[in-house]
Formats: sequence, structure tokens, C-alpha cells
Amino acid sequence: MDKNDDFYLTKDEPNKSCLLALRDMILSQDENLSETRKYGMPCFCYRKKMCCYLWVDKKTKEPYILFVEGKYLDHPKLEVGKRARMKIYRVDPHHDIPIAEIYVLLKKALDLYRNGTIKAN
Repeated sequence: MDKNDDFYLTKDEPNKSCLLALRDMILSQDENLSETRKYGMPCFCYRKKMCCYLWVDKKTKEPYILFVEGKYLDHPKLEVGKRARMKIYRVDPHHDIPIAEIYVLLKKALDLYRNGTIKAN
């Protein structure tokens, strides 16, 4: 078992399945993406530069994707909250995952690194 797996395997359903599906979606986007753990959260890095995280909201108990460079992303379902740089995208684990929408957001986020807007190693 990978050290990152324990984060997912300790979650209750339907969050466990939702988070594992999101993980697979993220990692399938680019061969330069890798998963690590930062601040106790699964962190996905593009060429060692933090790109996004997966987490579960403490109040709503719903998973979300946190985009590190969210300030560059414009989408009606992205939430800023009290953050200046990051934005989150909530996923309801009780409904079908909006796959196409998430892929669009992941592509936009990764393009920031690919086109040099965000400098990646």
C-alpha cells in the first residue's frame, strides 16, 4: 500500500469512492503530475510545483479540489472564500461526478504551468 493511500482508505463512503475517482482523474491528466502529501492532504504537483489538493470540508463533509493558482481560473463553481490565491471546487459525493467540468478545470489549471504563467521546474 502506498503511503498516500491511507488518506483515502480511512474515509467513509461515499467520500472514499469520490476522492479515489478524483485522484485518478487528476493523475490521468499529465505524465508530469505526481502525488505527495502536504499538510496531511493529498497534493498533486506538476513538475514538483504544487498544483492542486484534495480535501474534505469539515462542515459539509463534502470533498473538494483546491486549485493552488485558482486566482487565474474563472469558473462559476469555483469558490474563493477567504483565500487570495486559491479556489476550491466542491464535489457532491451523493451525485454523479461532473467529469467533463472537472477535466476542463484541470486542463485550465495545468495549462498555467505548461504555458509558463506559473513557473514549473
